[in-house]
Amino acid sequence: MKTKQASHIVGPETIRMLELGHPWVVADAYTRKWPAGNSGQTIELSDSQGRFLATALLDPGERIVARVLDRKRIQLDRHWLTERLRSAIELRSRHADLSDSNAYRVVNAEGDGLPGLTVDRYAGYLMLQLYSAAWRPHLKLITQILQEVLSPHGIYEKSRPQKTRELEAVSDSKKYGRLLGGKAAPQRLEVTENGLTFLVTLEQGLNTGLFLDQRRNRRDLMGRVKGKRVLNLFSYTGAFSVAAAASGAAQVTSVDASPGYTDWARDNFAANRLNPAQHEFIVGDCLAVLGKLAQGGKTFDLILMDPPSFSTTAKSRFTTRGGTSDLVAAALPLLTGNGLLITSSNHQKVDIAEYLKELRRGALQAGSDVRVVSVLGQPEDFPYPVTFPEGRYLKYVTCVKG
Repeated sequence: MKTKQASHIVGPETIRMLELGHPWVVADAYTRKWPAGNSGQTIELSDSQGRFLATALLDPGERIVARVLDRKRIQLDRHWLTERLRSAIELRSRHADLSDSNAYRVVNAEGDGLPGLTVDRYAGYLMLQLYSAAWRPHLKLITQILQEVLSPHGIYEKSRPQKTRELEAVSDSKKYGRLLGGKAAPQRLEVTENGLTFLVTLEQGLNTGLFLDQRRNRRDLMGRVKGKRVLNLFSYTGAFSVAAAASGAAQVTSVDASPGYTDWARDNFAANRLNPAQHEFIVGDCLAVLGKLAQGGKTFDLILMDPPSFSTTAKSRFTTRGGTSDLVAAALPLLTGNGLLITSSNHQKVDIAEYLKELRRGALQAGSDVRVVSVLGQPEDFPYPVTFPEGRYLKYVTCVKG
């Protein structure tokens, strides 16, 4: 028997955002008057006249106090969840080119009508992440449905600690992933992306070692590097470096502040039968390394930088706002004429127009003529509603130096 949902009144500003199709209800004076409720409870949103607006998932105590599940009255049950998950899977089969990749996103939160929930595939395994505690009461049901629909070897959950910035530097060895069902994955699991092999971990660290939203951008890079000297800044586990080396780059120099990630990058080279000794790996602060490379008279045909939105090393603190222009200014003198500068950011709060202003500031600072030849974002398995601008977070800009 279907139970009637509790009705929750929202104010004029939230009504306006809901009518524009935005899926979030942000806490305000109206939501503070809501009756007490439990995280994961489904509620009906209405205006002061009692007009039904949407069914939402309650997350009391958080800034995003509710997330819209449907514009109709629904029950968050096995049938509804199965339909949503099947719809997400069908979108990938119809619209994403995954012929040579078995690592990709299966459910992209708001982009698949399941706000605050992501599901990634890594070969025969699935990885769930809950960006809202409201999904936790439904986790067992979601896991059961995924087992029935996709038959994975195992399903993991990667927890999202509150203070990820402080934890980034010490998170490599800590286990943030736990097995929800099925059999355990190897400590280093081999996956395929664009026909290349990468090693990921589903248990240790805040991240798996491969950012799936850059798959199409790595493919784009692969068509630009033959015979070129490539510098990859913030190289992490070397996915872009492997893509370049495997596609005929003359030499790839990878720079990252973490010795552990640099060793992982060497392992990724070896997994693709690429000799790490034929390429260069530098452990250090990227801005400081750029200075040393410039002093040594080094030049490159292509420079790529994909820094985290926020990072701290002993020598510097990087943020996308402000930091990007300094990096661009330091990198451009190392770039040959008509060389390519590729910059990327996943900072959700910096839109493409603001990001291009950062690139402009860096170019002016360096006194260089820089022209944009391509602007890309996330691939088809990371869809976002046109009514949800926060969903378009990834910026990947290719420029040519005059």
